[in-house]
Amino acid sequence: MTWRIPANRHGEPRWAHGSAPISPELAGKNPYRYTSDGAYADADPDFQLWLRRVVDHGWGAPSWPVEYGGGGLSARQGAIINEEMINAGAFHPNRTYGEMMLGPTLLEFADEVQKRRFIPPIARGEVRWCQGFSEPGAGSDLASLQTKCIDDGDHWIVNGQKIWTSGANHADWCFCLVRTDTTRKQGGISFLLIDMKSAGVEARPITLISGTTHFCEVFFSDVRVPKENMIGGVNQGWSVAKRLLQFERGSLASGRAEEAPLGPIARKHVGVDSQGRIADADLRMRVIQNDMRLRAYEQSLRRTRAEVKAGTGPGVPVSALKNLGAGLSQERAELMIEILGQRGLGWEGDAFTPEELEATRNWLHSKAYSIYGGSYEVQNNITAKRVLGLPSA
Repeated sequence: MTWRIPANRHGEPRWAHGSAPISPELAGKNPYRYTSDGAYADADPDFQLWLRRVVDHGWGAPSWPVEYGGGGLSARQGAIINEEMINAGAFHPNRTYGEMMLGPTLLEFADEVQKRRFIPPIARGEVRWCQGFSEPGAGSDLASLQTKCIDDGDHWIVNGQKIWTSGANHADWCFCLVRTDTTRKQGGISFLLIDMKSAGVEARPITLISGTTHFCEVFFSDVRVPKENMIGGVNQGWSVAKRLLQFERGSLASGRAEEAPLGPIARKHVGVDSQGRIADADLRMRVIQNDMRLRAYEQSLRRTRAEVKAGTGPGVPVSALKNLGAGLSQERAELMIEILGQRGLGWEGDAFTPEELEATRNWLHSKAYSIYGGSYEVQNNITAKRVLGLPSA
């Protein structure tokens, strides 16, 4: 028997609020913890059950083709599923780097053998991927990367270092940019899929200000990679990487719109006035403004999806959406700490609830939103040059 989301008044799929088949133990938890920390996800049976239920219906990647493990739905239908999970107090359990970035890129650039090998396990949530792009000397200027990839018959030999590699210590595979030609910059880069269990691969976690260790530095020492693991051809990796970065920034942008409104949280912790409004008038206004901006942002995302589907191109560039979303989330994190007051200053211990501790760490982690996935300044430069046509400084 096929389980379907009931239709709403527009004839679109919809869950009634609170009716999603998800364990209440997952309600309110940060989905990023599950998608970036494999050990955390593996240790939670409620999450594993939720993942299996979603994947069994083809919703691990709802808008991918059925032949590659997807749900065969339209992009709009896939977006509705994600939205209704949030409305029901749930979250999509397969919003991983593989699903958000690599899978869509492989659908465009991989050959048929590569597609059938690598895409279905992503759709089923069976394989974790990390992104090997940034290096100590190649962050914003990614094309300066120096990780070497040398031809050795049936294999490539990879030597070099990556940094800020999210989830590398729990990843099964890495989609990696490597240098196959030292005489050209962008034109000498290739896109390679590397098994993290290969001899010579070492991931070292980096402890962040939030106390988490999902960022890593990764070292490759004479790592042998089969030739068939290169996507798009030798020295063609820059085109593949640019497309993947568009998917990354688009996913980061859409992820910001999935955050719950602050109003109910503020009413609970700050109290209400005689009219049932947030008691602190100044805080109430700023919460309302954040919610209004979030709703406008959601409409911009919907409009962008519709424009892409119509073939007219997005009216709001992905780089601008990424920056807008980062600012919204940072503002929200600040407001959350203000709403919780002293309850938002906890680090550990039974004196604080898990939700309060999560808010503290989310606030600290939010400082990175305007850096990772392309810094705020880099995204503005992209918008200025490629969208507005402004000259370089």
